[in-house]
Amino acid sequence: MWIETTIAMRFLRQGRGQSLLILFGIAVGVSVIVFVTALISGLQANIIERTLGTQAHIRVQAPDQLNRIAPAPPGTLQLVLEDRRAQALRTIVNWPQVRDVLDRLPGVTAVSPVASGPAFGRRGEAVQSIALVGVDLPRYLRVIPLDRNMVDGRLDLASGNAVIGRQLAKDLGLRTGGKLRIDAGKGREAIVNVAGIFELGVRELDARYVYLDLKQAQSLLGLPGGVTVVDVTVADLFGADRSAARIHGLTGLKAESWMETNAQLLNALRSQSMSTRMISVFVAMSVALGIASVLAVSVTQRTREIGILRAMGTRRGQMLRVFLVQGAVLGLVGSLIGALAGLGLVGAFNTFGPKLFYIPLPPALIPAAMALATVAGVVAAAVPASRAARLDPVEAIRHA
Repeated sequence: MWIETTIAMRFLRQGRGQSLLILFGIAVGVSVIVFVTALISGLQANIIERTLGTQAHIRVQAPDQLNRIAPAPPGTLQLVLEDRRAQALRTIVNWPQVRDVLDRLPGVTAVSPVASGPAFGRRGEAVQSIALVGVDLPRYLRVIPLDRNMVDGRLDLASGNAVIGRQLAKDLGLRTGGKLRIDAGKGREAIVNVAGIFELGVRELDARYVYLDLKQAQSLLGLPGGVTVVDVTVADLFGADRSAARIHGLTGLKAESWMETNAQLLNALRSQSMSTRMISVFVAMSVALGIASVLAVSVTQRTREIGILRAMGTRRGQMLRVFLVQGAVLGLVGSLIGALAGLGLVGAFNTFGPKLFYIPLPPALIPAAMALATVAGVVAAAVPASRAARLDPVEAIRHA
């Protein structure tokens, strides 16, 4: 193999201009693959983080209430016009047992019971519709990192305290240390101290959410000892739909994954991933065609040298390997230069870019891009190499 490599490198040096041109083309292609793939990965990670930073992977709730229709008497045709039943605030039966079952379920990383429901927030003459969210704070922070979103005050849900969204605080003219009157209807009212203000980055949530201690929310919502939702996070983010189906099968409760509630977002992410793969394929095809054309020209230009080598005893297999080595070297060196250029582009974006999001560089991305370009180089070299190996020595020397 040493002989084939030596001859291959000699041929590449003799065609230095062509070699440099194809190396430049390969480097550009690989740098595009590295940068675009990293950019799309960073964008997707940012979108998912922003989306799931405000919601659980799976929400477990009591089943929907359905109408019960009496069967028609035998021999009678029954036509039914049915309206969907209004869904009243309802609790999960035996939720502590459900929580314990989910805690032990493989793949589940966090479980948090939540008591939530509608109410009104008042301050003086100002009134806003709000959503009370009662949580067991240590458990809830493992699902939603609310402590990272505090912009004022502290995250303290001790008895009589609450934290509210930034937009709600603005609408009601509240600040940390202020008093908020909560009216949950049917005479259930409370005045709470605003211990802190958060900003989740979603206007609707920042304008409505009021976090309370679980027991206080249960009292205000008329749900003594009950919860309306059990929030769940799982290790396999994109396997949340399968985990939800398993939870439904185990508990009989309604389990809805983030993939179901964000179907349009999921389709957009899949389309982005498909676009990235298509770009990689087209770039690989361009690299392969470039290498094939350069080596085809090389075979034509070096027909006499190939004939002399064959006449001196070089076997067809050796000549085949000479051009395969050229393709591999072009692909490997060009991809290495392109990978370094792509790495530089990623660094430049993170340092001097708009700072909208950070682009991480997956550890396997650069080796994968280099492997793709190298394999493309070897495959592209196969046809010119086969042609060179089939040349008749006498005809090749006479051709010169």
